[in-house]
Amino acid sequence: MTSKAQHSGEMGGQTDNRHESYALNIRPLVLLTVVSFLLVGRLFHYFDARQTALDVPVSPLAADRQPPPEPHLQIAPHEDLRKLRESEEAILNSYGWVNRDAGLVRIPIDRAIELLAERGLPARSGEAHRQ
Repeated sequence: MTSKAQHSGEMGGQTDNRHESYALNIRPLVLLTVVSFLLVGRLFHYFDARQTALDVPVSPLAADRQPPPEPHLQIAPHEDLRKLRESEEAILNSYGWVNRDAGLVRIPIDRAIELLAERGLPARSGEAHRQ
């Protein structure tokens, strides 16, 4: 029993201090992290300045860009259709010259229907119809 009492430490009033005691020193780790951060930041600034300093000449093909030949693809077909309908409505509902030299004009469609209803359709003469 004496060997048990010596190893347990509590029986004799002594405490057992046989654990590993080491302290983790965190200062070198923090210092390494800060230095790495500063070096990486400095490296990024170096690459940025180097890229900015490189004066890459513009390609001669890029300066002389011409649009492709007709027909062009529609970018916004709904918008194109809306514009077409607006222009057609403007033509149907307004007065304007068709051919100024020949004296041909256009009138709004509603007015043309009224005139047609009042005057009727022009009829061909019987002789012109037979030929």
